Parts: sequence; structure tokens; C-alpha cells
Amino acid sequence: MTDRPLTLMAVHAHPDDEASTTGGILAKYSAEGIRTVLVTCTNGELGDTPEVQAGETGHGDDHDTEAVVALRMRELADSCKVLGVTHLETLGYHDSGMEGWPQNDAPGSFWSTPVDEAAKPVIALIEKYQPDVVVTYDDYGFYGHPDHIQAHRITLAALDATDSTATVFFPTFQRSKLPEFAARMQAAGMEPPPFDENEFGSPDEDIAAVIDATEFAQQKMDALKAHVSQAGNIFFIHFPMDVFTEAFGREAFVRHFPAWAPGEPQVDDLFAGLR
Repeated sequence: MTDRPLTLMAVHAHPDDEASTTGGILAKYSAEGIRTVLVTCTNGELGDTPEVQAGETGHGDDHDTEAVVALRMRELADSCKVLGVTHLETLGYHDSGMEGWPQNDAPGSFWSTPVDEAAKPVIALIEKYQPDVVVTYDDYGFYGHPDHIQAHRITLAALDATDSTATVFFPTFQRSKLPEFAARMQAAGMEPPPFDENEFGSPDEDIAAVIDATEFAQQKMDALKAHVSQAGNIFFIHFPMDVFTEAFGREAFVRHFPAWAPGEPQVDDLFAGLR
């Protein structure tokens, strides 16, 4: 027997990512007494500032990255407080920007850092916390973001390097719910994002777990709103609370390890069989 606490580790790319796809589970499991460790890989240098419009950031010489980092780290700390995150670990890599931005391949960007090198701090954190469950992005980075893909790569490299036996999940979205989601957005006067339905989300039969965190939907919303500087890009914070809860109160996951076998029963707990 060990007195090490049951531990969830979530590896995300930027400040605010923790709230969007895993805010529910972080709040839920923290409330249940599980140790929650958030690893944020980049500082979010190329995110928005209060003075600019969404979509125009990260490109100009007047982009004050030092001020952006200071702001986003404060917002991240506020979000973690809302979600009850036990331990926040920031790796300090430089934000690579959205897919196709010239900063993707800039020297020192997270995306351009060799995987073996970028994985080293994650290896140290896995050895330190010995997580029972690890959550990070799939190989598409949830929606194709370079830094999300890199977070996926370094997390799997670190797990391999440490011979970790942690159960590994990737957040996803049920493709069968995309038409309903699009209709909700249109009803709220918003244009649905142009998701590639062949890449984004997962077929229902591939989803290993759906976690009901509707009880924590308000915390998830409040954590998202803590990232006030990014409000122009976090479109779903503008949903009415009942619509937000219905659309985002349950979080879906595919299981990477142990490998998911077709026909296995879907679970409602990422720690099923571990407690």
C-alpha cells in the first residue's frame, strides 16, 4: 500500500486550454479529493491583449509579449483557483501561434523545439507526481493547433521514457452532437467554427468515457471567464448558462492507454478500476 494520493495530470498547451476541454473534470476530481496537476506548456505570448481585436494578434512588432505573459499567468492562476487545481506547473515554452502563422517555426517556439528536449520537464513531473491518469490532446491536437500537437507528442514521449502505467485519455467531442452544437450556436446568433468533421471529434463508438460534470459547469464557465484577455476567442462564454451547461457540462474522452478495444463499455469515471 502507498499513501501517495490518487493523481490526475492534465497537460495543456496554453493558459485557458485547461478550462475549455478539462475544466469540468479538474473541478470535479478536485472536489472529490483527488490531486489535480495542471501542466501548461507555453506562456501564451501570442494571445490577445485587451487593446486588440481577436485574430489580429501575434503578428506586429508592437506586440508586447512580456506584458501578455504577465497578464496570462495571472489569469491562469485565477482559473486554477476557481477549478481547485492542486498543483500548477508551467514549462515556459514560447507560444507558436495558430496553425500557419510564421511564428510556428521561429527559433525557440514550442512547436520547433525537438520532442526529446521538450519532453524533459514532463518526464521530471511524471516522476515527481506519479500520476494515475494523464489527460492531453490527441495527435490532431483537438483541432489542429501546432502547440496542442506538440503537447501530445511530448506527453507520450515522457510517458514512454518513464515507463508510466498511467491511464491516458484524450479529450474529444462527440461527432454525433456537432449538428446540435452548430444549431445552438446559430440560435444564439453565432457562426459555428469551420470544423473538419473528418478530423475533429470522435465517432460515438470510439468514446471511452463521458464524465458528467454538469454540477461544476458554473466553475468551468468562471474559469474560462478568468481568461478575460482571450474573451474574443472563447466564443462559448457568451452562451446562456443553461445552454453552456447542456453543451459543455459533460466532457468526452477517448482512451489511448490501455488501448481501447471496440465493444468495451463506456465509463463515467476516468478513475474507473483505480479506486
